[in-house]
Formats: sequence, C-alpha cells, structure tokens
Amino acid sequence: MTAQARVVAAASIGNGLEWMSFSSYALLADVIARQFFPTTNQVTSLMLTVASIGAAYFIRPVGAIVLGGYADRAGRMPALMIAIRIMVVATFVITFIPDYDTIGVFAPIGMLIAVLLQGFSAGGEFGSATAYLIEQNAGRRGFMGGFQGASQAASTLLATVLLAVLSSTLSPAQFDSWGWRIPFAIGLLLGPVGIYLRRHLKDSPEFLEARAEASAEPEPLRAVVRTQKSRILLTIGVLAVATGFSYLLSYMPTFAIRELGMPTNTSFAATILTGVVLTLCSPLTGHISDKIGRIRMLAAAAVLIFLTSLPFFLLIKSFPSFAVVTVVVTLMGLVKVWYSGPLGALMAEIFPVRTRSTGLSIGYNIGVAIFGGLTPLVVTWLIAVTGSKLAPGFWIMTLAAVSTISILLAGRYVSSAPTPAPAKQPAKEGS
Repeated sequence: MTAQARVVAAASIGNGLEWMSFSSYALLADVIARQFFPTTNQVTSLMLTVASIGAAYFIRPVGAIVLGGYADRAGRMPALMIAIRIMVVATFVITFIPDYDTIGVFAPIGMLIAVLLQGFSAGGEFGSATAYLIEQNAGRRGFMGGFQGASQAASTLLATVLLAVLSSTLSPAQFDSWGWRIPFAIGLLLGPVGIYLRRHLKDSPEFLEARAEASAEPEPLRAVVRTQKSRILLTIGVLAVATGFSYLLSYMPTFAIRELGMPTNTSFAATILTGVVLTLCSPLTGHISDKIGRIRMLAAAAVLIFLTSLPFFLLIKSFPSFAVVTVVVTLMGLVKVWYSGPLGALMAEIFPVRTRSTGLSIGYNIGVAIFGGLTPLVVTWLIAVTGSKLAPGFWIMTLAAVSTISILLAGRYVSSAPTPAPAKQPAKEGS
C-alpha cells in the first residue's frame, strides 16, 4: 500500500465506521424500538428511538469542540485515534447489548449511552479527518477531501445492501433475534484496522509546520470564538444545500412510493444507484476542483441544484414509473456529486491551519444539526400548508440560494484559483 493510500484509508475508515453505524441504526429504528424502547404505544416506542438519534446529533457539537480543539493543539492523528476508539466502544455496545426483556431498563440506558458516544466521536471525526487529508498535498486538496464524501456514501450503501439481504434471507424471528446486529458487527471489524493504520502514520506536515511557527498564538477554540465566527457562519451556509439535498435524495423514492403508488423496491434501487455515483465520483469531482478552482465550481453546482430541484419533482409526477424514478434519482446523484466532492476541501480552506479542525468541526456539526433536523420538518410543514407535493423542491431552491451566497462570500478566505502545485509529499509511515 502506498503512503497516500494509507493516508486515505486511515482517515476514511473512521468516517466510514461512523456513517455505517448511524445509517444502520436509522434503518433499524423499528426493530430497535421494539427491543430496547418498548411501550404500550408503538408510536411512542418509535419516537423514543428517533429521539435517541436526535440526541446523538445534539451532542455532536460538543464532540466538535472537544476533539476538534484537541486536534488543533495536539495534532490531527492523536484526535483521530481518540475518536475511532470511542466509536469502536460505542459500536461494540450496540452489537452485543442484551434487549429490554433480558436486562430491563439497563437496555435503553445502555443503547442511549452508546449512541451518545457515537455522536460525540462523530463530532470530532469529520473535521479532524478532513483537515488531515487535505493537508497532505497542497495541490490535491479537493481530490483528497473527496474521499470523505466517498466513504460516507460507501458506508451508507453497504449498510443498506446488508440489511436488504439479511431481511430477505432470514426469517423475521431470526432477523429480530440476531440478524439486525450483523451490520454493526461488520462495522466493528473495521475498528482495529483503522486503529492500526492511524497508529502507524505521522501527523500532517502542514499542521506540524504551522504549530512550530505559532507557539505564541491563542488557544484554538478561543481564537475561533473570538475572531472566526464569520467563518463558522459561512461554513454552515455552504453546507446548507448539501445537507438539504441529501434529504431530498432520500425523500424522492418515498415521494414516489407514497404519493404515486410505486413499488417499495424503488427506494432500494435508488439508494444503490446514488450510493454508487457518490462513492465513485466524489474524489473525481474533488480532483477537478483542484484544476479549475473550488469557488467557481461549487457556485456553479449550487446554481445547478437550484435550477434542477423543481424539474426533478415535476418529471416524476408527470411520468410516474420505476424507470423514470431510477433515472431522476441517478441524475440527482450526479448533480450532487459536483457539490459534495469539493465541499470538504472548501470548508477546511475557510480556516487557517492552526484552527482548522476546531472551526471546521464546529461549523460542520452545527450545520448538519440545523439542516439535517430542520429540512424534514420544513418540508412536511410546507406540504401541509400549500397542499403541493412540489414543496420540497422550493425548500431546496432556498437552501441553494443561501449556499451560493455563502460560497461567494467565502472567497474572502479561499482563493478562487486552482490549488498550487504540491510542495510536500503525503505522510510517511512512522512508528
């Protein structure tokens, strides 16, 4: 394995474990509700499970402050080692914890603690890992950062495929008894691999150089809070349409099934297709942004999302068929990847090296918490108020406008020119 491949694997594997576990938990909400949050009311039981997911999002900014700040003080790799170890512990608990019938109230308490640990770990993982990736090679920041989006898509895809296969091959009793734990067990196997890879890599050269030259600067969190609040706001704004459009991608198959009466396998096929597109193409579009500049590329992608969101809904509504939904969702993935591929690198470049992990972690996790939670509520409200099934498209258009403005304003901190030729080599294997 080359040095660059080790860097990518070490940074991406923790992110992949995080997203695989979160995706599996969300997809298994009904099973987990019955086994760990049982009540006399099934709706209440499911709401408690969903609330545990919400609690994980709520604690993510805390992880961003603690682990992101630590990454700027002690180094990217020490913070990433802590993050992946916490994630492994949390995943281990989810994989093996007995259900409510076996240990009573300790089951939901243990599950909630595990999910909170995952959220805390995830809060510091993305910012630290993205900073570590892009700091390896100044001329390939977009390409390296694109592997974050690719690892997220690949992990969600793997979780979906595993659960689809397990639910179709196991009996309902087998699936409820032990089959649902298999995706977590497989994810758990990634943990030792990630720990081993991270243990044998040095920190990013760009960070080591910046730390050596800035010993007198204020503590990173204090510097971010005092002087870089506008950068955090821009990061949240840039992220808005990416998070909202991700929801739209997942909503489109549901829209086709519930509103147009299409078969349930529509959702599975759409998830597979978009997952493949985002996994394979995110590093490619990140690489292209290294050549033409991220500001102009992301601005163009945001405008494209603005222009296509409503037509996508109109097309499915006018020609409701499996083939049309499949084509439209694939096209949506191809539109989104032009935005998501370079996104990590741009958000990281908004912050100087010495506060990059702190600022990026805080901005990213606040943005995900706001728009990840706000988008489903706003879309549901808009459909109820307007009576129009096209309301999600208008919401995404609003977010695209917000992100376009934020991208252009980010030009104050990020050059619109292509990234310079590489001056340093990727981190080499260490002890």
